[in-house]
Amino acid sequence: MKRILNTNEFLHGGDYNPEQWWDEPDVINQDFALFKQVKINTVTVGIFSWAKLEPEEGKYDFSWLDEIFDRIEEMNGHVVLATPSGARPAWLAQKYPEVLRTDNLGNKRGFGGRHNHCLTSPIYREKVREINTKLAEHFGQRKSLVLWHISNEYSGECYCELCKNAFRDWLKNKYGNLDNLNHAWWNTFWSHTYNDWSQVNPPSPLSEMGNKGMNLDWKRFITDQTISFIDNETAPLKKITPNIPVTTNMMAGNPLMDPFAGFDYQKVAKHLDFISWDSYPAWGNDNQTTAELGRNVGLIHDFFRSLKHQNFLVMENTPSRVNWHSVDRTKRPGMHELASLQDVARGSQGVLYFQLRASRGSSEMFHGAVIEHLHPEQTRAFKDVTTVGKDLENIRPIINTNYAKARVAIVFSYDSYWALQDAESYSKDKKIWQTIQKHYRYFYKHDIPVDFVSVEDDFSNYDLLIDPMHFLMSKAYLKKLASYVKNGGRVVGTYISGVVDENDLAYMNEWPKELQDIYGVEPLETDVLYPGQSNTLNFDGHEYKAHDYCETLINCRGKVLAKYASDFYQDTPAVVEHEYGAGKGYYLACRTDYDFLEKFYEKITANLIPEFPVKKFSSNISIQVRENKDQKYYFVQNFSDKSEQIKVDGELEDLLEKKIDRGEVVLNPFGSKIYYKKGN
Repeated sequence: MKRILNTNEFLHGGDYNPEQWWDEPDVINQDFALFKQVKINTVTVGIFSWAKLEPEEGKYDFSWLDEIFDRIEEMNGHVVLATPSGARPAWLAQKYPEVLRTDNLGNKRGFGGRHNHCLTSPIYREKVREINTKLAEHFGQRKSLVLWHISNEYSGECYCELCKNAFRDWLKNKYGNLDNLNHAWWNTFWSHTYNDWSQVNPPSPLSEMGNKGMNLDWKRFITDQTISFIDNETAPLKKITPNIPVTTNMMAGNPLMDPFAGFDYQKVAKHLDFISWDSYPAWGNDNQTTAELGRNVGLIHDFFRSLKHQNFLVMENTPSRVNWHSVDRTKRPGMHELASLQDVARGSQGVLYFQLRASRGSSEMFHGAVIEHLHPEQTRAFKDVTTVGKDLENIRPIINTNYAKARVAIVFSYDSYWALQDAESYSKDKKIWQTIQKHYRYFYKHDIPVDFVSVEDDFSNYDLLIDPMHFLMSKAYLKKLASYVKNGGRVVGTYISGVVDENDLAYMNEWPKELQDIYGVEPLETDVLYPGQSNTLNFDGHEYKAHDYCETLINCRGKVLAKYASDFYQDTPAVVEHEYGAGKGYYLACRTDYDFLEKFYEKITANLIPEFPVKKFSSNISIQVRENKDQKYYFVQNFSDKSEQIKVDGELEDLLEKKIDRGEVVLNPFGSKIYYKKGN
């Protein structure tokens, strides 16, 4: 059964922790009065409530949560109900110490923190399943329940004996015998050949950290253990509440805004009904403009949306500041509305916060909140959130639309990312995600929708694939990519691609034949440059810098678009175009600045740039589309602290200001317009 988030309005609200205030009923009363004022319609409850829900083993108290459900339903609101596995109660850790994690130095953790649980522990899985079952049985029929939020920001690894044995079993299932394992991990190196399964341990500073095949398989194992834990969590929820979708809040790094890489989100997504993520950009930072950060946020939104190729949900963001950033700067006036509407423009079905009321103590007491400690109704954050609440009411019809269909996709492989990051070669900081961001920049600038695809996704719906730094390519992927191009697809590949196979073993003798067929070249050597060094290439009559990585190419059968200007590989190909079947491959043998990529993509994407009834004159402006078969909605946003001008073709209705715009229109600093157009 397909479970979807089924609401007729955008969710607006977030993490609410009434258990922290249960002995102060006046605070709870004030909260609900303020919720109405600030246009909150959704609360996420129960995330860290296990000790309140089950104060003693087997003794449950849901009465306080019943009251919260009652109060939400009185205001016709929605509840996102969390399962509490992200932080277990003290009694559980004391009675069952096996549930606590062991670090990679063999130290058993004590009670405390969060995410301090062993994913393998049968006891912990049993206790999680028990309380999830109780929650589903008790609250499953509540009319306000719209979404299950399982655990919280899954992450981390455990190295206890249970996990070691589970890892060995996982390896036995994958390889069948030690001979296959020894070959896949190339264990003859340093005389590391195993002759008994008990000799195999996870990567650790106490034993082995340099075996690349082992490190890669450990990441894959952690992914599968996380999936198994998720399936254990969701089984009773799906059985008892078959119509309520299940999600968990995923994460992105800061300040880079890259996806969490502790395990494979692309595989985990298959076990969820709906994607949600916690968005914490450093708005107002001093090392990038708002437009630059907005572009990186747009990219990571696209990544999470693409995990299931459907709308998603921003499960957490801050209305003001983030206490764990290196500098706890609050958002500038207008930034919160800008960021919130960007969430929706990119496909979010709501704007949820951490936190609704600021905690009075402990580690996140100074994290931004809708209701702050002092004078809550007077804070700018409270007023900004109220503005967003009104905006979401004004654009309510957009809830039934989807993000515009993409014809361009970026290939991202967790296996390849892990393997390249772990490779003891090239340079310490390989800048994989920054490279993806640099390629994405052109498409963002021209408002071309972009998806992300895994190596397992269907490529046939895309006109163009961007496949940068794809270090690890399985034999199955090579065949798939070749078939895509042969049948009319186009792909842009780059340096440091197709170097190793699925076991992180180097391809021997020649570059994989499929890549030779696609790109019409073979890389021979990679010249790694120091930060202050560069080469030059001539492309279309102009010179562009090459830096970091410059590959030398041989056996070139394609059309040379650019050559190197200096060094021992002067006048050899740097950029090659090659026809293969009905499609084309473009190979970029060196890392360049964006100015080259701008001109390169201009030549191959003219047919992909969309036409809008709104014209922009600055790259600070973003135009995104949400649509269904009957309507189109244009989100026109100014990611600048200066006014910008746009031009409307004909007449368009602005849903935010409820007026008709025509001709030249001024967008205020950090301002947004959401235009409606009937039909396609």
